[in-house]
Amino acid sequence: MKGLILSITAGQGHNQTAHVLDKQFKQRGVETEYLDVYGYINPHLSDSVNRIYLMSTKNIPKIYGGVYRLAEKRNIQPKVGVRGMTKLTNSVLSRKLINLIKEKRPDFIICTHIFAALLVTYISSIESLNALTVGIVTDFTVHPYWEDSYLDYYILPDKRLVIQGMKKGFPENRLLPLGIPIDPKFMNKHDKAEAKRELGIDSERAVLVMSGSMGFGNIVSEIRQLDKLDIDFGIVTICGRNKKLKERIDALKTKKKIYNHGFTKKVDLFMDACDCIITKPGGLTTSEALAKQIPMLMNNPIPGQEDRNVEFLLNAGAAMKISRTNPLDEAVYQMFISDEHRALMRENMRLLAKPTAAADLVDFVISKVNNQKQ
Repeated sequence: MKGLILSITAGQGHNQTAHVLDKQFKQRGVETEYLDVYGYINPHLSDSVNRIYLMSTKNIPKIYGGVYRLAEKRNIQPKVGVRGMTKLTNSVLSRKLINLIKEKRPDFIICTHIFAALLVTYISSIESLNALTVGIVTDFTVHPYWEDSYLDYYILPDKRLVIQGMKKGFPENRLLPLGIPIDPKFMNKHDKAEAKRELGIDSERAVLVMSGSMGFGNIVSEIRQLDKLDIDFGIVTICGRNKKLKERIDALKTKKKIYNHGFTKKVDLFMDACDCIITKPGGLTTSEALAKQIPMLMNNPIPGQEDRNVEFLLNAGAAMKISRTNPLDEAVYQMFISDEHRALMRENMRLLAKPTAAADLVDFVISKVNNQKQ
């Protein structure tokens, strides 16, 4: 059995999902190949798409959000094949990918980004793929333009989103609410005291503050707000590969103890060691937090898909939102002042969590392909 896992670099979440699945399939003895599709077709195209995405979401977020909302309001037409600009664009881009598919002859193709799914949809309209095709929605909303794709199955984060998919024209039996695939290590729950010992955290309570992969938000300002709170807790920060941010935090003079870290592969352990997390509401990060049931305070959403994540999680009672009228210090105070609130939030998170999403998807694909071969 062979498969292709296709993504697009626009932020990091789509690629992380693809890498998780690639590893899971290989562990099951399935031959898979991961591709950043635009990078494979033309590296300059991939770099340009990523730069435009980062620039628009970071520097002109209101315009990005406005364009996103306009795309959501498009009239959804019956699925009658690839149309208009989508057809023109993908007819040019698809040539190299068509040759690869003919060479590899995969049994399945998984797309973790809508642009990859549109390419596969176009190719399937002119070539016989003879492959199971699957699209993965990596936020708690069915993004615009998924409705322009035509794949065999679509993986949704939760069953509550099935109605949204159906309104976009997808048959219910093609919508599988298996969850956003995350690293299986988030399935394991470490004892809080042991996690703290391993990470060198000696505060009785700790707040985890995470920097998004694209550097959104102002962690230094958040630390200063937290430091003014008359509640005893430590502040644990993860700066990723942002060395300048780590240096700025290291140089801060604060009353509260700060445990400052750069890039780490132990985010799962940090989540188990801390009492709540302040984070940008990306689809993967929130799915990891749900799996760990660490109460979330969501901050600095990208207008568009991350606004939808906030809305979904708030409506599900699984998170709190930081805003001008509910500032960070008040939100953290509210979180710590009520044990009942935290317990209720954890229960709501448990109902949403899909820690086995990656394994469940791999099982589904393997079973489906084997059945088709019989």
